[in-house]
Amino acid sequence: MRQDGAPWSQRHSPGTPARIRTHVFGREGWGSDARRRPALCSRSASGPTPPCSHPANPEVEEELRAQNQVLKKGVVDEQANSAALKEQLKMKDQSLRKLQQEMDSLTFRNLQLAKRVELLQDELALSEPRGKKNKKSGESSSQLSQEQKSVFDEDLQKKIEENERLHIQFFEADEQHKHVEAELRSRLATLETEAAQHQAVVDGLTRKYMETIEKLQNDKAKLEVKSQTLEKEAKECRLRTEECQLQLKNLHEDLSGRLEESLSIINEKVPFNDTKYSQYNALNVPLHNRRHQLKMRDIAGQALAFVQDLVTALLNFHTYTEQRIQIFPVDSAIDTISPLNQKFSQYLHENASYVRPLEEGMLHLFESITEDTVTVLETTVKLKTFSEHLTSYICFLRKILPYQLKSLEEECESSLCTSALRARNLELSQDMKKMTAVFEKLQTYIALLALPSTEPDGLLRTNYSSVLTNVGAALHGFHDVMKDISKHYSQKATIEHELPTATQKLITTNDCILSSVVALTNGAGKIASFFSNNLDYFIASLSYGPKAASGFISPLSAECMLQYKKKAAAYLKSLQKPLLESVPYEEALANRRILLSSTESREGLAQQVQQSLEKISKLEQEKEHWMLEAQLAKIKLEKENQRIADKLKNTGSAQLVGLAQENAAMSNAAGQDEATAKAVLEPIQRTSLIGTLTRTSDSEVPDVESREDLIKNHYMARIVELTSQLQLADSKSVHFYAECRALSKRLALAEKSKEALTEEMKLASQNISRLQDELTTTKRSYEDQLSMMSDHLCSMNETLSKQREEIDTLKMSSKGNSKKNKSR
Repeated sequence: MRQDGAPWSQRHSPGTPARIRTHVFGREGWGSDARRRPALCSRSASGPTPPCSHPANPEVEEELRAQNQVLKKGVVDEQANSAALKEQLKMKDQSLRKLQQEMDSLTFRNLQLAKRVELLQDELALSEPRGKKNKKSGESSSQLSQEQKSVFDEDLQKKIEENERLHIQFFEADEQHKHVEAELRSRLATLETEAAQHQAVVDGLTRKYMETIEKLQNDKAKLEVKSQTLEKEAKECRLRTEECQLQLKNLHEDLSGRLEESLSIINEKVPFNDTKYSQYNALNVPLHNRRHQLKMRDIAGQALAFVQDLVTALLNFHTYTEQRIQIFPVDSAIDTISPLNQKFSQYLHENASYVRPLEEGMLHLFESITEDTVTVLETTVKLKTFSEHLTSYICFLRKILPYQLKSLEEECESSLCTSALRARNLELSQDMKKMTAVFEKLQTYIALLALPSTEPDGLLRTNYSSVLTNVGAALHGFHDVMKDISKHYSQKATIEHELPTATQKLITTNDCILSSVVALTNGAGKIASFFSNNLDYFIASLSYGPKAASGFISPLSAECMLQYKKKAAAYLKSLQKPLLESVPYEEALANRRILLSSTESREGLAQQVQQSLEKISKLEQEKEHWMLEAQLAKIKLEKENQRIADKLKNTGSAQLVGLAQENAAMSNAAGQDEATAKAVLEPIQRTSLIGTLTRTSDSEVPDVESREDLIKNHYMARIVELTSQLQLADSKSVHFYAECRALSKRLALAEKSKEALTEEMKLASQNISRLQDELTTTKRSYEDQLSMMSDHLCSMNETLSKQREEIDTLKMSSKGNSKKNKSR
C-alpha cells in the first residue's frame, strides 16, 4: 500500500486513461521491436535505386562511404542499446515473478499460521474455565499450558517479525522496481527521441546525398560532353600542330638558306660592320616610326596648350597683384604708397618680359617636333631654350619674393589688419616661399633633361627615367602648393570683404586675383595629370634610335643622323614616279565596305544591271521617237520659214506692219500683255508640267536656233535630274531588298533556335514528370512502411497492455491477501 492509503488496484486499474497506457506501452513496444528498426532504416536509407550507382567523383564516393559507415555504426549501437534494455526488462520481470512467488508462499504460510493461531485461541478459551475449576488439581497442567503458550507466543512473534520483514523487503523491492522502471522508461524515451533525431538526420543526409548524386550525374554528363569536345579540339590541335611543324620545318629550311646567302653576301660585299661600334652605329638612320612622331607631336601640342593656359594665369596673377598693391593697404589715388610697394609694383610691371618667353620657348619646341624628325632627348635642342626662359623666370620670382614677403608684413602691421587676416598673410608668405622652391626644383630637372642635347656627358642615360619621375613629382608638388594658395587667399579675401573699410575696387581686385589663382591651380593640376599619364610613354620612347644600339652618343651624331635622314628622304623622293590615276583610297574603302555589308551584293548588282539594260533600251526607243519628232518639227519649221519668207516678199511694208501687230496681238492673247509695253529687255518665264522655260523678250524675234538650244538644254537637264532620282530610288530599293533578305535569314535562324528550345523544353518537362512519378512512388512506399510499423506497434501495445493488466490483477490479489492477513 501507498502511504496515502490508495491501493495498487486504484493506481493501476483498467480504468487508467488510454493516453498514459498507450504512451508507456508504446515505448515498450518500440523497445521490443528494436530488431526490426535496422531493416527499416536500411530500406529508407537506400530509397529508390539511383540511376547511376557509381558517382563521377571518387572523392565524393569515398566521403559517402565513410558517412555510410558512420550511420551503420550508429544504427548498430542503437540496436545493441535496445537489446540491452530488453534484457534488463526481462531480468526485472524474472525478479518480479520471483518476488510474486515468494509473496504467494508467504501468503500461504500466513494462512497456515493464522489457522494455527485460531486453533490455539480456541484451545486457550476452552482451557481457561477448565483451569478455574481445577486450580488445585491442575497446577502441573497449567504450567504445561503456560509453557506451551509461551512457546507459541515466541513462535508467533518470530513469524510476525519475519512477515513484517518480508513485507518490508517486498515494499522496498517494489519501490526499487518502480524506480528502475521509471529510469528505464525515461531512458527509453530519450533513446526514442535520439533515434527519431538520428532518423531525421539520416533522412536529411539521404536527401542530400540523392541531390548530390543527381548533381554529380549531371556534372558527369556535362564533363563527358566537355571531354568529347576537348577530345575533338585535341585532335584538331594535333592536326594543326602537325601542320605547324611542317610549316616550321619549311620555314626553317627557307630561313637557313636565306641566312647562309645573307652571310655569304655580308662576308663578300660588306667591308666592315658598323653596328658593332656604338660611335658608328649612332650615325645610322633608324627606322622611321611615323606613329611615334605623330604621338610625340600630339603630346607636345597638348603640353603647349597647358603652358599657354599657365602663362595666361601667371600674367593675370602678377598683374592683379600689382593692382592690389596700388589699392591696399593704402590707395595710391588718395595717398602715396610706401617705397617698398612702389619698388615691388615696378618689378611686377615687368612680369610679361619674363613670362611670355615661356610660351615662346614651348612653341619653338613644338615646332621642332615634326613627322620627319627623330624625337629623343639628344635631338630636342629647343628644350635648352625653354630651360633658359624658365631660369630667367625663376630669377624674376627670386627677385620679387623678398618684396612680396615685406609687403605682406606691411599689411600685417596696418591698423586695418585683424588677427585672422594676419594669420592668413603668414600662411600666404609660407606658400609663396614654397611656390618659388617648387619652380626652382622644376627648373633643375628640366635643365638636366636639356643636357643630352648640348652636353653628352652631362647626364647618364640610366638616369633619364629617374629625372622624368622627379619632374612628375615636382609638378604634383606645384599643384599642391597652388591648392594651398587658392584656399588661403580665398579665406583672406572673405575676411577683407567683411571689413567696413573694404572698397568695391578692392573686392573686384581680390576676385580677379582669386580667379587667376584658381586658373593656376587648374592648370597645374592638368599639367601634373598629363605628365603622370604619359610618363611611361616618355620613358619607353627614350629607347627609340638606331637599331641594335642603346641610343645616340652625342648631339653631333644625332644631328648628322638627321642630315643623313633628310638626304635619304630626298633621294627616295627623287626616285618616286608619278602614279597613274586611280580611284581614291577613301572612296575605294567606302565602296568595299558597301560591297561587304551587302549580303546579296552579287544578286543585287545583277538585278541592277538587268534593270539598267531595260531602262537603256526604253531610253533608246524614246530617243529614236524624239529624234523623229525633232526631224518632223524641223521640216515643219523650214516650211513655215519658207512660207513667211514668200509672204514677206509678196506683201509690202504696210502688210508687214499689220502682220507684226497681228503677231503682237496673238502674243498678248497668250498671256504676254505687258511685254510690248516695256521698252527694255525683261525675262519672261513660261511654266508648264515639265518645267520652267526662261527667255529674254526683245522687240526683235528670237533666233530659231537659240530657242531650240534652250528647249534642248532644258529637257536634257530634266532628263538628267529624273535619271539621278531614279538611280537613287533603285539603289535604295536594292539596299532594302538586301536588308529584307538578311532579316529573313535571321528570322529562319530564330525559328530554328526556337524549335531547338522547344525540344529542350519538352525534354525538361519529361524529366520533371519522371521525377514526379519517382517521388510519388517513393512517398507511397514510405507511407506503406509507416502504416505497417504503426499496425505492428498497435498490436505490440495491445499484448503489453494485456500482460500489464494480468500483472496488475495478480498484484491486487496478492495485496488483498496481505491486507487480510494484517487485519487478522
